[in-house]
Amino acid sequence: MENLDVMVLRALRDWRLAGRRALLVTVVRTWGSSPRPVGSIMALREDGAVVGSVSGGCIEDDLIARYTQPDAHDALPRDRAVQFAKYGITADEAHRFGLPCGGTLELLLEFDPDAQLLEQLVQQLDAGRLVHRRVGLDDGRVQLQPAQAPAELVLDDRALTNTFGPEYRMLIIGAGQMSEYLATMALFCGFAVTVCDPREEYRGSFDVPGARLVASMPDDTVAEMQPDARTCVVALTHDPKLDDLALLQALETPAFYIGAIGSRRNNAARRRRMIEHLEQTEESLARLRGPVGIHIGSKTPPEIAVSVMAEVLAVKNGVRLPRDMDVAHRKDQEGLAGAGSACAVG
Repeated sequence: MENLDVMVLRALRDWRLAGRRALLVTVVRTWGSSPRPVGSIMALREDGAVVGSVSGGCIEDDLIARYTQPDAHDALPRDRAVQFAKYGITADEAHRFGLPCGGTLELLLEFDPDAQLLEQLVQQLDAGRLVHRRVGLDDGRVQLQPAQAPAELVLDDRALTNTFGPEYRMLIIGAGQMSEYLATMALFCGFAVTVCDPREEYRGSFDVPGARLVASMPDDTVAEMQPDARTCVVALTHDPKLDDLALLQALETPAFYIGAIGSRRNNAARRRRMIEHLEQTEESLARLRGPVGIHIGSKTPPEIAVSVMAEVLAVKNGVRLPRDMDVAHRKDQEGLAGAGSACAVG
C-alpha cells in the first residue's frame, strides 16, 4: 500500500494534468482532540471524488457539498488561491462534524494547485527525496525545496511549509510465517516492504501480495537498499549466518529502527558474538534492538507480529515507550530467565 501523502499528491497531479479543477486540503492547526494530525492532506475533485482525509468523514462531506455546489449559499469561493476553514468551534459544530468533545481543527484550502509543480513534487518523492513544499498565504504561490530531515508542518503569517517524503520502508530478513503477518501489517501502515531470504524452502511458501521478495543474501540486500532515516530493518530468521552481518550493515546506516527477534539469551549471545568476533563494541551496538516488540503477552506468530509492528510505529512516531513495555525488562521482572514464548516477545 502506497504512502498516503504520495497517493493523495499523485491523484491530485493526475486530475490537474487532465485539466480538472481540484482542491488540496491540509490540516494546519488542531485544538483538543482531533481525528487527523496536523499535516494531513486530502485532495477533492470538482465532481466530488476524494483521496485522503482530514477527519472521520463528516468534514469531508461538508467540503464536498460546498465545493461541488457553487451556487449554494455557503459554497467555497473559486476565485481565490488559498483560504482557511475552521471546524468544530462550538460544541454543536463538533457534534455535527463528528469531532471528539472539544475538538477543533483548521484547514488550508488550495484551489487548483499548479499541475507542473505537482508533477515535480511527485517525481522527487518517487526518486526517494525529502521535499519542503512552501505555500504563500497571500497568493498561493508554491515553492519546492530539498529537505535534509523530516519536519513538522510550519505555519506563520506568510506561508505554510509542509514536508513530504518518500514511503517508509521495511526490510524483513526471513520469509517465515511471522514475516507474512508483519509484512501484511506494514503494508497496511503504508510501508514499502522487502522480504529477503536466500533459503528456497522458505521463499516458496511466502505469499504476501504487495511485498517484494528477494533471494539475495541479507547483507547484500541491505547494501543494495541503502537504508535511510525512513527505513527499518527487522531480522526474523534466528540464524546468525543470515541475521548478524545484515544487522551490522544496517547499523552503519541512518535506519530509524534495527532489531532482531529472539529470546533475551539469544540476543545477549548475538551481542557477545559481534563484540568477540566482529570487532563491535557496546557503543556500536547501542542502536540494535532485541528482543524486538513490546510486552503485550503475545505468544502466537500474529500476536508477536502485532507487538513488533507496534514498537516500529512507536519509534517512527517518536513515542518513548514506558519501560514496563520493554520485553526484556518485563521478563526480568517476572523472573523467567529466558522462559516464555519461543521468540520471547511480550
